[in-house]
Amino acid sequence: MSSHDKSGVSRRNVLTVGASLAGATLLPGGFVMPAFAVGASDKPAIGTWPAGSEGSTVTIGASVPRTGTYAVQGEDELKGYQLAIEQINEGHELVKKISPKTKKGVLGKQLNLVVADSAAKPNEAVQAQQRFISENKAVMITGGTSSAVAVALNKLAQREKVLFVCGISGSNDTTGKDCVRYGVRQNFYGQTASAAIAPILVKTFGKNKKVAYMTPDYTYGHTVTKSMQDNTKDAGWTTVTNQISPLGAPDFSSYLLNIANSGADILVNVNWGHDAVLSIQQAKQFGVLDKMKLVVPYQVPFLARETGGLMQGVYAATDYWWTIEDKYPLAKMFNDTFEKKFGYKPEWGAENAYISFVHWARMVEEAGSFYPPDVIKQYEKEETIPSLVGDVHYRKEDHQCVRPVIIVKGKMQKDMKGKEDFYEVVEIVPGKDLMQKPDAFGCKLGDYT
Repeated sequence: MSSHDKSGVSRRNVLTVGASLAGATLLPGGFVMPAFAVGASDKPAIGTWPAGSEGSTVTIGASVPRTGTYAVQGEDELKGYQLAIEQINEGHELVKKISPKTKKGVLGKQLNLVVADSAAKPNEAVQAQQRFISENKAVMITGGTSSAVAVALNKLAQREKVLFVCGISGSNDTTGKDCVRYGVRQNFYGQTASAAIAPILVKTFGKNKKVAYMTPDYTYGHTVTKSMQDNTKDAGWTTVTNQISPLGAPDFSSYLLNIANSGADILVNVNWGHDAVLSIQQAKQFGVLDKMKLVVPYQVPFLARETGGLMQGVYAATDYWWTIEDKYPLAKMFNDTFEKKFGYKPEWGAENAYISFVHWARMVEEAGSFYPPDVIKQYEKEETIPSLVGDVHYRKEDHQCVRPVIIVKGKMQKDMKGKEDFYEVVEIVPGKDLMQKPDAFGCKLGDYT
């Protein structure tokens, strides 16, 4: 249980105020004017503030899937957090280019990361983060990979008044109908991915195509599929079947049989993590990929490697691909430091985790305080700030980062220049025109306090 009662005042804060009365001034009528310590604030306690930031270190709670169908991607995401923590604490040059006021740590305080395995299960993620808030006084929580987890952590963050900096989450709902004042998201999502890739698919494959969808049965899957349908309908693309499967399905044969008999020209696979790998491998075994073109509208980190070449010639939308380092110097710096530490080129899970974390550090530094409403209002200023994919900003109405989406096409093996050179970057699509209007997905942020 949290040490904060419903009024948001902790026993520790009461004791602090009580102690300060020792040097107080007695006013007429018996009223007391407390002699506040230097640097103390007149703001009321909220969430884990100020208890969580009173010492020389502050704690961040991360929940990522380290087991289950999204485990490979969760571990990659975690590496991005770990590198960000290390570089913020040491005042690395890359961090300073994104957050110029950062010296060593955030506001001079070292960062401590506590980690839990969410297994992509919302209940487990919430329980872990509740513990980090109550026991560790976490000043910020992060993680995701599953959008169901992200949505659940949005609600926890708003209730506990502790900022949630979302990790991987592709659902429109995360900054749509399930948005909260205490949640922010940097990465691309269903609407922006679909709006970016749809014109390229229509140009490549033509109009009036029959499409089969494979959709995981939760908020990410349903919103990405709907966004793809919405963004291709004007070109006459029609859905002939939408096969909906549970997260972690061991076998996709029944769904693929229906797809094989659907008469579709194109298979749009929205599955994620190991589900994407397995369903694509089984689609090949069933001969589906011989009948129709495969499209992955929301690219899965390590998918090309894990599917053993089945992404060759396949179009996908992604958050980041390492070869953009030729265009973006900060991406080159990130790639070099990441590869030196972990021994492989970063995938977009690690990139997203890293930049989200460093953006948070910037917002705290600019606000000059860990006080949550001040940090949130810094995001809402819509200032243009650096990222690994060029300059970006966060939209004040829904806390979604306005950022480009990268369209890639799987390279044929003969064209690969190294074992990790899986994709050709087809286009980098600016984010501004990809996003829905701020109120289109039902976002109502809620209160600061």
